[in-house]
Amino acid sequence: MPNLPLLLGHRGARASARVSENTLSGFDLCLEHGCDGFEFDLRLTACGRALVCHDPKVRGIAVSRATCDQLTDLPRLEDVLQRYREHSFLDIELKVRNLESKTLTALRESPPQCGCVVSSFVPDVVLELRGRSATVPVGIICEKPAQLVKWGQLPVDYVIAQESLVDQRLVEEVQNAGRKILVWTVNEKSRMLQLADWGVDGIISDETELLVRTLRQAGA
Repeated sequence: MPNLPLLLGHRGARASARVSENTLSGFDLCLEHGCDGFEFDLRLTACGRALVCHDPKVRGIAVSRATCDQLTDLPRLEDVLQRYREHSFLDIELKVRNLESKTLTALRESPPQCGCVVSSFVPDVVLELRGRSATVPVGIICEKPAQLVKWGQLPVDYVIAQESLVDQRLVEEVQNAGRKILVWTVNEKSRMLQLADWGVDGIISDETELLVRTLRQAGA
């Protein structure tokens, strides 16, 4: 089997009933399970802060119209970088536009020591990130075939593909082009083993205990 891929928690340890997704406790737990890092989501508040949040609304409050004072329980990007920058790989997904500059500034001030990628479904966000920084790794997230066919036209370092889109040919194509491939969301043991055998660069999973037990603890 090729070198072990990065083992990443999807929004932390999302399958665990003990913690909520996209929280510091969730990130801590996936690392306790043995993951190398985690994926998390950012949204922009009306007062211009980058908060960790997947959905556009929290408790009925639209994040884009809220102030930080209304959402004090949500971690800030700066909180995540300060807590994890020295020992975790960070996959930072920008859910909306206009977060590019804030994210890159935060990364310059607190650069992750174990690697990172700033990712988005939105090609314009990817282009804006690359236009502002030639050094911070950027990735395009693909959920549908129509999105996937465009990865080669974008100045990305990573292709982050939904697991149903991934076969061995795609892995080879992406890596032969000098890019890396992360696969999400992989929650079955057999698929974890198959993707690792194909040599993907990272696997993102809700089932972080299963992911680590299947690949790292088994010595795969």
